[in-house]
Amino acid sequence: MSPIFLLHAADGFFSVPVSTVFWAITVAALAISLKRAGESLDERAIPLMGVMAAFVFAGQMFNFQIPGGTSGHLLGGVLTAVLLGPYVATIVMACVIAVQAIVFQDGGLVVLGANIFNMGIIGTMGGYAVYRALASVLGGETKGRLPAAAVAAWLSVVAAAVLVSFQLALSDTTSLGVALVAMVGWHVLIGIGEAIITVGALAFIQASRADLLTLREAALGAAHVD
Repeated sequence: MSPIFLLHAADGFFSVPVSTVFWAITVAALAISLKRAGESLDERAIPLMGVMAAFVFAGQMFNFQIPGGTSGHLLGGVLTAVLLGPYVATIVMACVIAVQAIVFQDGGLVVLGANIFNMGIIGTMGGYAVYRALASVLGGETKGRLPAAAVAAWLSVVAAAVLVSFQLALSDTTSLGVALVAMVGWHVLIGIGEAIITVGALAFIQASRADLLTLREAALGAAHVD
């Protein structure tokens, strides 16, 4: 079976051992996220969770095909994490990806843990860490929010593509070289679209509803956004 190089992996593309390992990692990440979100979630963020889930769900339903069996779509993990924090964002992304797999058969159930990790957790926890580090280097979130989000969003897509490539290779579905060329080569470009959408959405929110940018710090228990 020749793999179709998608971030939404189907059952059979990852081996059972690889799928099991990433189920375990994903369950642990979700358990931590649920605990941390439950401790300090600002009730004002609850409606925004629904809005972000709907936005990401709609964005991920629109796939664009690329030569070589690859397709791309919005991930949205960094955008969601910047607005809601990494823990709440992880829950939102997991719900979106799970609904897509269970209701719309977009991605397999055996590999669901890996799909959530690749498209959700990398963008929320990993992408948020990159975002915060870059924003700090650029003089704080007020000055560095947009460029930091752009880089983090782009990197989240590329990192997900690299991880899928290794998962395919470890599963003996295809060689690492073939997977990296097909996945990373195109997702470097797809990540630019992710960065543009992320920056555009944050710029719009910053101009029209800047108060929403404070919800993440409330959810994390911080006093203010610098």
